[in-house]
Amino acid sequence: MAQLVPAATRFGAGCGCTRRWFVGGAATFIALPCAVPARAQTSAGPIPGIDPPQLEDLVIGSRILAELGVLDAFGHVSMRHPGNPQRFLMSRSLAPALVTADDIMEFDLESNPIDARGRSVFLERFIHSEVFRARPDVMSVVHTHSAGVIPFSVSSVPLRAMYHNPAFLAAGVPVFDIRKDFGTTDMLVRNREIGRALAQTLGDKPVALMRGHGDVVVGPSVRVAVFRAYYTDVDARLESQAIALGGEVVYLTPEEGAKADATNLQVMDRAWNLWRARVAPSLGK
Repeated sequence: MAQLVPAATRFGAGCGCTRRWFVGGAATFIALPCAVPARAQTSAGPIPGIDPPQLEDLVIGSRILAELGVLDAFGHVSMRHPGNPQRFLMSRSLAPALVTADDIMEFDLESNPIDARGRSVFLERFIHSEVFRARPDVMSVVHTHSAGVIPFSVSSVPLRAMYHNPAFLAAGVPVFDIRKDFGTTDMLVRNREIGRALAQTLGDKPVALMRGHGDVVVGPSVRVAVFRAYYTDVDARLESQAIALGGEVVYLTPEEGAKADATNLQVMDRAWNLWRARVAPSLGK
């Protein structure tokens, strides 16, 4: 979204933001709902049953995807509670590059915050709760608006695995069209019903596109989900380039994808450690 338009973005306090588009030389301001309104922000303490090191991947994963340009001011990363599978953890409504351990909140699978303390929460937290509810195998969920995937969410051209790093895409990438079941909306997953429909479209796949919106990416850990979110965007950009060349494009088969994905899972820390080093200087801020 914001990556596709040369416009300034100004974030308001609390519940929303204002985005500026230039139309015919004039600046037009449009208010967009970004978060659920809440009282004044308060400092958070430790989440019961969670050791601080367990939150580190969630904080680092958010910052990595912002550093890599997959997330901007929008999007979010979550993880299933390591001690209670009926709950999950994600930050308060905040740009991913700014997330710290103190911003992490606990939610039940109805997306209710366990201890809000006046903090605002993401409107689209229902993406995460309904995927966690439908997929016991999923330990982390990422939602992005990455520019590479948007064209494939609105086109009849399917997103397919171009090479070995995004091999997980060879399993197939379904597209969720919110209009099909919910008519004309603001495109946001703002309740459980829409979240449930999205989870059903995702099915047993690692990625689903969201028409005119972005994607949802899942994995058995935060590190895997972050890896997949990044390489989904890379793959989409490369596929667009390959199609533009003309001629036949040769994609990975599902069998090739399964083999390559198994290898990727074994060497995942190579990428994670590199990306972590890139964001390490900002972690104390």
